[in-house]
Amino acid sequence: VQLQASGGGLVQAGASLRLSCAASGRTSSNNAMSWFRQAPGKEREFVAGISWNGGITSYSNSVKSRFTISRDRTKNTIYLQMNGLKPEDTAVYYCAVARTAIPSSEANYYTSWGRGTLVTVSS
Repeated sequence: VQLQASGGGLVQAGASLRLSCAASGRTSSNNAMSWFRQAPGKEREFVAGISWNGGITSYSNSVKSRFTISRDRTKNTIYLQMNGLKPEDTAVYYCAVARTAIPSSEANYYTSWGRGTLVTVSS
């Protein structure tokens, strides 16, 4: 599975961005997909995940109520709508495909990773 993330950029605090992640190759629509992020000097952290059919979503406490994850199974694509961005949201955002149908916050549950898209939020 190949994952291509896009939609990152430089924005001011309070702005919105929408990230997209398209899966290609030997894709499976029966797997959960998630977004992780890694800020400079920090470990990669879970941001949001969505189950195989979109019925279950999960968010980290730091983004809950500001970010929304969704997926379009017909396009093998997931999205991350990010509102009310803060400087601490600055990071490279990665999408990943899980080996399970339900999303996990643990990176070792994910078998395929995209190359990431950079989000920079200025104050």
